[in-house]
Amino acid sequence: MDGTAPFSGGIEAGGTKWVCAVADAGGEVLATEVIPTTTPETTIGAALRFFGGHPPIAALGIGTFGPVDVRPGSPTYGRILATPKPGWADVDVVSPFRAELGVPVRLDTDVNAAALGEWRRGAGAGLGTIAYMTVGTGIGVGAVVNGGLVHGLLHPEFGHIRIPHDTGRDPFAGSCPFHGDCLEGLASGEAMRRRWGRRAEHLDDPSAWELEAGYIALALVNLTYALSPERIVVGGGVAKHPALLPAVRARLLTLTAGYPGPPVPAGPAAMDEYVTGPALGDRSGVAGAVELARAARSEAPASW
Repeated sequence: MDGTAPFSGGIEAGGTKWVCAVADAGGEVLATEVIPTTTPETTIGAALRFFGGHPPIAALGIGTFGPVDVRPGSPTYGRILATPKPGWADVDVVSPFRAELGVPVRLDTDVNAAALGEWRRGAGAGLGTIAYMTVGTGIGVGAVVNGGLVHGLLHPEFGHIRIPHDTGRDPFAGSCPFHGDCLEGLASGEAMRRRWGRRAEHLDDPSAWELEAGYIALALVNLTYALSPERIVVGGGVAKHPALLPAVRARLLTLTAGYPGPPVPAGPAAMDEYVTGPALGDRSGVAGAVELARAARSEAPASW
């Protein structure tokens, strides 16, 4: 690789692993490394060593688990907030990279980064508004709306919406340490592990997946009516189970009940196109992080 080329760096900083990447001027990823998420010092140190072993980058994009302060100019910008992940609350994930690499750093949530990656290079290419839901250890949603990433008071925390919980059918109290039976508390990978006594990838009980599909479909009907995305991409480890998305689509058709009519999907074929898996597979987040870096290099606003 030519050390003078305008390389960009990206980090998908997940709660289980960090994926670091170096990309060329066109955003094509040239090298990656997966780093387990352990302590902040160890994880950030390993990421810095990764970038130190490649030609210098011109900018870095980080899509991190949260909640995180994504407000430039805030005194706590770049800091993880009230996360349930032990040891990571109040950790600054921006300053160490700015100081060590000496480049602009643009930060967003991991799900916003994944939404951006799919919008630019994957299942949302050519559309104006898409949403990306990750269903893994936790649940989150990121969105590109009319070409811009969604922010506001802070950033969306869709995993913590309240959905109907039939305690007669599902007496599980929920796993969220803040809200109990919010969406994440009922339908995340951690919720499945606690409810059924095993991890989702080792769970074959059809009734477990029927319950999970019902909860995800309830979330998606709320997302459909609140945000009106042209496509919803569902990723994450739990979403890889082959029975889940077909069951979610079928349930979502029932929940929408034909309202309000086209263009809301009104049949199985349309629903197959509306709710999809990520075209970029496990690389949606790091691809989006690279796009954040490319925007930081040009000092572009958070709209593409």
